[in-house]
Amino acid sequence: MTIFEQQLRRMKQDKGFIAALDQSGGSTPKALTGYGIQENAYKNEDEMYGLIHAMRSRVLTDKSFTGDKILGVILFEKTLNAKVEGMPTTEYLWKKHIVPFLKIDKGLEEKKNDVQLMKPIPNLAGIIQDAKSKGVFGTKMRSVIFANNQAGIAAVVQQQFEFARIIIENGLVPIIEPEVDIHAADKKEIEATLKAALLEQLNKLTANQNVMLKLTLPAENNFYSDLTTHPQVVRVVALSGGYDFEKATNLLANNKNVIASFSRALLDDLRVDQTTEQFSTVLSKAIDGIYNASIT
Repeated sequence: MTIFEQQLRRMKQDKGFIAALDQSGGSTPKALTGYGIQENAYKNEDEMYGLIHAMRSRVLTDKSFTGDKILGVILFEKTLNAKVEGMPTTEYLWKKHIVPFLKIDKGLEEKKNDVQLMKPIPNLAGIIQDAKSKGVFGTKMRSVIFANNQAGIAAVVQQQFEFARIIIENGLVPIIEPEVDIHAADKKEIEATLKAALLEQLNKLTANQNVMLKLTLPAENNFYSDLTTHPQVVRVVALSGGYDFEKATNLLANNKNVIASFSRALLDDLRVDQTTEQFSTVLSKAIDGIYNASIT
């Protein structure tokens, strides 16, 4: 069995969740501030990315961060191309039996029709081939939906699946992420429109075309249950979407066969000035809470 086949089986069958460590250029300063590193602590982008990589490495190498509870990690490009304990990041992760994913989107367009589409991704096929050569299993790409605008939602789903087909053709499994704004007044209606659009596209996939879905936790418990059982869906994962740890894990626990792909809820209480033992205790508590909600 190839490594890819082992990873696919792990993502389909095993218990655990996906850690999202993919903050990019725009969100890195906020992530560092939350960690306790202010913007005056670095002079340029290189220093900023060095600090965020040190934070991520601290998470990845912690004794509580293991494949027993963590199925996969979503990486930012610079993390993919860096090293952890002297090893390529993907190699280090798979040594722990953790499946590597790569964030590939280049950010969002301006809002139109109550959604934000992804910006173009130049040379997408080349990016996927490079990632595959480095041991990446799958990709992640994010759009955002703010209101129940059928034209906007259709455009989001169409774009996501157009990119997904290119990713599949080049040998990786795409995570499709059409995030629904948790503050939307018509969130429940958005989710109904979104699910219908997702099912329409999923039903057009062939038997050997597999995707994953990363969705905002729904207003109605188990609303996405028919997506979790769709033959072309490897896994449905949930984003925390701005919910705090308690809210995100409580909602997740009420949605059967959906697992977490959290960032904020995982990292919120970590601080640069914590001792190794303090850091590990805080991280372990977050991992346990998210894992338990994922397997409930």
